[in-house]
Amino acid sequence: MPAVASSSAPPLLKVPFGISSTPDYPPVSQSTRYSPWTRQLPSVVAEMGYLKESDGHPFTYMYDPPAGTERQNCEFELVRMPIRDARQMAYQPSVDVEGFELWDAPTTVSDFRSEQELIAKYYAETTELVRSVTGATSVIVFDHQIRKREAGRPPLSFGRTGDGSNPGAVGRVHVDYSEETGQRRLNLVLKDAALCNSVERFAIVNVWRSIKGPVLDTPLAVCDARSVGATDLEACEIRYQDRSGKIYLVRHSNRHHWYYYSAMDRNEALIFKQYDSLINSVSRFTPHAAFDHPEATESTPLRESIEVRCLAIFN
Repeated sequence: MPAVASSSAPPLLKVPFGISSTPDYPPVSQSTRYSPWTRQLPSVVAEMGYLKESDGHPFTYMYDPPAGTERQNCEFELVRMPIRDARQMAYQPSVDVEGFELWDAPTTVSDFRSEQELIAKYYAETTELVRSVTGATSVIVFDHQIRKREAGRPPLSFGRTGDGSNPGAVGRVHVDYSEETGQRRLNLVLKDAALCNSVERFAIVNVWRSIKGPVLDTPLAVCDARSVGATDLEACEIRYQDRSGKIYLVRHSNRHHWYYYSAMDRNEALIFKQYDSLINSVSRFTPHAAFDHPEATESTPLRESIEVRCLAIFN
């Protein structure tokens, strides 16, 4: 796991799209965000990978398991769902209501595949961004993951093949943490029982960004947290070669409202909440998944992205 970075200093101001802009970073016209083969659409219809059924407690291996061991004991179904382009909404979603929002957040990182540069620059940028978005007292970056859509665009799954060392886009509708593992993450990051007991409220927040050009083939869709019921979520054990944990898989419901930000570019960051310890919070869990954009063609560039996970503490 990468080294952690934290921040409790006053944050630099970042600007959410559609709210305002600074002279240095004015919003880019929507018309410049599209390639010639991608139309501006208020919404698209695409297949989302929902949990269908499982044999007992769901589990899945994130690598090829030993011979004779089934990779997963659950089945998934592809459900065609309308996915609205949040850029064309009349109002801006909020991480504390819908569970997500988009910010104009240019980065100084030149090479996202340099571990040293990520920790030295991007972790600090991300802590300040999350503080600005959430109003947290302090923010700790504890993990990151770089993904690239697989050549040939095979059917979307959990984005892990072979030994799992080259993650692709994840097409299973999920939440990164369950109630159990969300609580456990606080202890894993702080590693101090007394300090953990002093935390009044915390959240786990993801920051997702393109590291190449506009994302045109496999965008990330996020589900309005208000449209998700408790019975839609089912804990699933995720088994890695060196550890295991639990996430929530999601069962389909016609209530779900899906959104994405079309042609997300490198200067933008999608912030969404994965867990909130405040039980009566409006947005506690934000399901998400990649989907194959119906306008993508064989010549559409493969998506490359980075996701950073942060612990946001409110005291």
